[in-house]
Amino acid sequence: MGRRRRTVDIMDGNDRNELGSFLRARRAALRPQPEALSSSGHRRVPGLRREEVAVLAGLSVDYYTRLEQGRERHPSTQILDALARALELGADARAHLHRLAGHAAPEQRHAPGQIVRPELAALLEAWSATPAYVIDRALDIVAANDLARVLHSAFGEADNLARMTFLDPAGRDFYVDWDRAAHSVAAHLRLAVGHDPQAPRLVALLDELTAHSSAFRDLWSRQDVRGKTREAKQFRHPDVGLLTLDYDAFDVRSTPGLQLIVHHAPPGSASAEALGLLGSLAATRATE
Repeated sequence: MGRRRRTVDIMDGNDRNELGSFLRARRAALRPQPEALSSSGHRRVPGLRREEVAVLAGLSVDYYTRLEQGRERHPSTQILDALARALELGADARAHLHRLAGHAAPEQRHAPGQIVRPELAALLEAWSATPAYVIDRALDIVAANDLARVLHSAFGEADNLARMTFLDPAGRDFYVDWDRAAHSVAAHLRLAVGHDPQAPRLVALLDELTAHSSAFRDLWSRQDVRGKTREAKQFRHPDVGLLTLDYDAFDVRSTPGLQLIVHHAPPGSASAEALGLLGSLAATRATE
């Protein structure tokens, strides 16, 4: 029980009002309009005031206050959509808001190690020139091909993207833009919490990250929510140097919660040549 309670406290600012905590964090993250600032260009509170969000969402101030304070926990989908517009939430954050209010059906849990179909694992291995791997919502790498394993060979254990980013010293070197990578990981895990906040694996991972990484604690408190994007990523590999790789993320329809990640580089680019060298390393290690 102690482990679970500690994670809930970190999630919700020392209370169990997840919806209110999320609303407060997103309100504080918004920049007020210029006319709302004082003559000095500053204001005492960060972001928007409750009154301003209520007006933007078409709600009474009293009702919005009850939402933030946890005295109203069952807003309608129409109210949630209005709040999402007022708080300028993206698609992932909007879905997260609905889940926090109880407007999403619970999804089936899958036991680790039993969720990757053999056909999908075989498909990964068939892509010998493309790093490809499968992650779950907790960012565990549950399957990977040889090239993906060589790509992440700098890490002590290439088993979980969050642990690799925040807890393995190699992460600071491997991710060229470490700040962006770290922010993306924290926002992805916040999205996972909205799907299943009491998932044992997720609870244990959050406990570990908050206990050992101040950087994660700072990012977690922002309550940003975002899934995988298609932005190019830069990696610094100890054997082949700098790689700039695009990637695509595909939901695995046969197992909700899994995503297939495929990295690729423009043909003829320096990164494509570096991937070719990594492929040779992967083939050599597989032979050995």
